[in-house]
Amino acid sequence: RLLRSNLTEQTVRSKLKDLVNDLFSSIPSGVGSKGAVRLTNSELDEVLVNGVNWAIDHGYGSSNDSDVCEENGKIPGADPNKVSDKARKRGAPQLGSLGSGNHFLEIQKVAEIHDDEAAKRMGIKEGTITILIHCGSRGFGHQVCSDYLRVAEQAMEKYNIHLPDRELACVPNNSEEGESYRKAMFAALNFAWSNRQMITHWTRKSFERVFNQTESDLDMKLVYDVAHNIAKVEKHRVGGEERKLVVHRKGATRAFPSNRDEIPSKYRDLGQPVLVPGSMGTSSWILLGKPNSMDLSFGSTAHGAGRTMSRSKARRNYTEDYVKKSLNDKGIFIKALTRDGVVEETPEAYKDVDAVVNVSHNLGIATKVAKLVPIGVIKG
Repeated sequence: RLLRSNLTEQTVRSKLKDLVNDLFSSIPSGVGSKGAVRLTNSELDEVLVNGVNWAIDHGYGSSNDSDVCEENGKIPGADPNKVSDKARKRGAPQLGSLGSGNHFLEIQKVAEIHDDEAAKRMGIKEGTITILIHCGSRGFGHQVCSDYLRVAEQAMEKYNIHLPDRELACVPNNSEEGESYRKAMFAALNFAWSNRQMITHWTRKSFERVFNQTESDLDMKLVYDVAHNIAKVEKHRVGGEERKLVVHRKGATRAFPSNRDEIPSKYRDLGQPVLVPGSMGTSSWILLGKPNSMDLSFGSTAHGAGRTMSRSKARRNYTEDYVKKSLNDKGIFIKALTRDGVVEETPEAYKDVDAVVNVSHNLGIATKVAKLVPIGVIKG
């Protein structure tokens, strides 16, 4: 999820530590972190069905935020009854929290504009500040996945499915188990939208406090919110004919070209905005979905750079002081809850995001709009 602002890098750098500290204290982060909201079972059901609308209705953000979310921030077909008690207990306390791992909130400057028309439509200007929020459904979605992995493992024999690796466990799309998983997965998707919406609200409030201006004065509009790690039924052309397919995007994100009904009306004639987050010391990118994505990758592109080093190896090879100093040398101030949150996500543990984006751009899957460079980071 990307927010824009009219603040310049110079203005933000003058108060960068105050801003990062305020954000860090306002937005819970870290493994198992708890959000600031306590939900009853019925309230959690409302979140799982209504997604971003639940957060907006409860005072988090503005009603037009949903206009620039994939699915308008609420995917139909979610069923809280298909979610286990264990997932509910993990998820309910975590709504409104950033989490850990490669999830982060980043204050960035717009370093380069590559598509003037698209950038203008998004309200992005070179030299101004954006905020990238990278998080999802927290332990709730993780538990939904774990629960249905076991369901699929147990059901495969019934469908005469035999696989060499349990991680490939699957069931037919229209089976009882498949339908139940889809309904639970969509509930997790709605949880994630509500979660990011609450973090967006607190982010805006932090900026208001630090710069003593309203979010309207600061032009802190939502640019786009896109899901990843999701499976959706979509229409694609295969062998010359249009078919309905289940498209699994794991480590991938949607990159539809212009004039697809699924794209919010603001961007429909332009193409879908695509957000490609880097690691905390590297650039992130805004791209625009293009027609070749439908021919080459089922309307998808990479969600990020991808790791080249395991988290355990990063912990062995790097120290917190080294990573913080290397970031500081680049003009990046980081605030993290734990040592592991810093060293596991060192930029050296990831591929070159610029090279990854170049592949997508050169193939016409999703083309460059703007390059964003971090100046402040909060992590779990």
